[in-house]
Amino acid sequence: MDSPVTLACALGVEERVARDAGARTALVGLGAGGSLPEGPLVSFGFAGGLTDDLAPGELLSARKVVDIHGETLWEGEPIVAAGAREAVFCAANTVVDEASARRALASRSGAEAIDLESGRLAATGRLAGVIRAVTDSPAAPVGRLARAGRPDGGTDWKIVASAFVSQPRVSFRTAANARKAMRSLARAAKELS
Repeated sequence: MDSPVTLACALGVEERVARDAGARTALVGLGAGGSLPEGPLVSFGFAGGLTDDLAPGELLSARKVVDIHGETLWEGEPIVAAGAREAVFCAANTVVDEASARRALASRSGAEAIDLESGRLAATGRLAGVIRAVTDSPAAPVGRLARAGRPDGGTDWKIVASAFVSQPRVSFRTAANARKAMRSLARAAKELS
């Protein structure tokens, strides 16, 4: 990339991983609802898989971002990062965790992965690309932990505790998958710094 980009992260954990790797970062909150920095932006962080062929920790680089109906919001050259697979991302407004809803969204939109921030970032006209790591899929949903992110990018620890008590297997699997995704994001952020 010609000019320095900012890795725009929804969650504090994503932003810390990128910053610790030496990248220029901004915490923009869930749905990129916070203030956005000037200059080119890369949507960076976790992604939900809409198809079962995506493995936890797999790094994805967007060639296109679409809305839930498959309308193109952004299209461009995928960012080159070691091991990244090119993908179409669906920009959603809400978390989609149920397996049948994910598969239906994949079919309707043509997307392979979903996130909540890329659509708003695309609307700025400054989206330079999307780099995200898979944390979950239709076969391995997040469960109650999907609601643990606060709008400001922080974590609602009451929801986390409740999820681990009420859905221990799902929550431990999700946590392990998030660690895999964070390792992939750290490698990508180092390349982008």
